[in-house]
Amino acid sequence: MADDPLTGFVRTVLGTGVPMLVLSPHLDDAVLSCGALLGWAGRRAPVTVATLFTEAAPPPYTLSARQYLKRAGARDAQELFADRRAEDRRVLELLDADWRHVGLVDGLFRRLPRIGPGTARLSRVLPELAHVYPTYRLHLSRGRVSSYDAETLRVAGEVVDALLPARSGGLVLAPLGVGGHADHVLARTVAERSGRRVVYYSEFPFNQTAAADAEFTGRHRLVARAWERDLDRKAELIRGYRTQTGTLFPGGGIPRAPEVYLLPEAADPAVSWESDRLRGTRARTAGGVG
Repeated sequence: MADDPLTGFVRTVLGTGVPMLVLSPHLDDAVLSCGALLGWAGRRAPVTVATLFTEAAPPPYTLSARQYLKRAGARDAQELFADRRAEDRRVLELLDADWRHVGLVDGLFRRLPRIGPGTARLSRVLPELAHVYPTYRLHLSRGRVSSYDAETLRVAGEVVDALLPARSGGLVLAPLGVGGHADHVLARTVAERSGRRVVYYSEFPFNQTAAADAEFTGRHRLVARAWERDLDRKAELIRGYRTQTGTLFPGGGIPRAPEVYLLPEAADPAVSWESDRLRGTRARTAGGVG
């Protein structure tokens, strides 16, 4: 039986032995959204998962950060993130995937690069004053990357250059930004600007209740394709992230949902990638940076 378009494309690209780099904003996103594909691809080509935002910060915490810690049953963010890194290592090793924890600070805890002495004093009482994203709802999840994140963007871009040199001909899997989390949009922007071949993944479980960014998918002429191979093992892998599953799946059940990937619509992948790359180099300010 002939492969579906997504399987055919992935089989063709990975069949040449080129590496695949998965950009995961947080310490669970790659497996939540791509766990089934990673298991299949890892048996055919070198796969590396680079998780960008793997660190927290010491207190004082914003109200949004305190609410997150409460839902996770934790009091200390740095201890929680140490547990999350350990979970991620264990799960990715089950998939035989290489992993890199980049060490950038999660958006909930990311502080402004510079503040004045007066603001520093006030931020001891009102921590929001010292943070890049003071609130979750009004700032972190609005679908935009803060201008204060310019250095974070630069570092993340260097990670792609180091782990997937342009001469490798490799493939990047990057988040689509479903749900509008700034860390996801930042990772998407890094991939968009990288000049590499990119397939975007739709973030699970957020794609069960939120739609993709129509402006972004339209600009890149992306078409969604479902991946249904190797889904049986995925729930077990997700349960390896014990610090997160209670919040993500409060009822305890993990839906068996196909993974969704977005590729350029043109039938000829080589043409699609080249035109997409050129559009990315011409539109450096695109991708939700503001």
